Amino acid sequence: MAHLLIVEDDDLLRDGLAAQLTQAGHSTATAADGETALTRVLSETFNGVVLDLGLPKVDGLTVLKQLRQSLPALPVLILTARDSVEDRVAGLNAGADDYLTKPFNRDELLARLQALLRRASLVAPQAPTPPRAGSDETAAVRLDPEGWRAWLGHETIDLTQREWVLLDLLVRHTGQVVSREAVLGAWQQEPGETGGLASNALEVYVHRLRRKLSGSSLSIRNIRGLGYLLESTGAP
Repeated sequence: MAHLLIVEDDDLLRDGLAAQLTQAGHSTATAADGETALTRVLSETFNGVVLDLGLPKVDGLTVLKQLRQSLPALPVLILTARDSVEDRVAGLNAGADDYLTKPFNRDELLARLQALLRRASLVAPQAPTPPRAGSDETAAVRLDPEGWRAWLGHETIDLTQREWVLLDLLVRHTGQVVSREAVLGAWQQEPGETGGLASNALEVYVHRLRRKLSGSSLSIRNIRGLGYLLESTGAP
């Protein structure tokens, strides 16, 4: 399924994680310190990284910051005993996609990793440049949070501010139901929004976004009474 790098200095935990992820269908490589982790991640191809913070030679936050400079779209899940709010904030601000503390539940770890990998398969979070003409990349949506831009393969998607916020929210929660309240709340946080929305406004924007994603492998489902779900149909 995915090739994952496990960065953990505890031999027993590192071997246990590798065994669990292999049993779940993934292939794994390991590193026992930050220096080895950087060497491997910059010379090999991985789909994701499980990263401890308390590492010898080079600490985990430094590894993460250097990794983000070269591979901004690579999913990284921090797995650490540091459970303070300050540590969580520091890890997420340094570029982690998720943060899980030890001791952890095996099923929760697998679910969080799967969510990161699923989102990464649909979106590249770094500020992208459009692919070359003639690219076969027609299914992936890529977002640029800095410039409020989006691409579907090599084609730019023309989005209004509300459509971009809606798409960004759905992509970040791919495979999960996003409630109407969450969308309306995200809209109201944007500059220039007054909060006065007609009752059917959200359905109108969802319908517009569906039209703009037509021809891709992405589908927005209306989950009655709950909200909206972005999923991949498998083929454009």
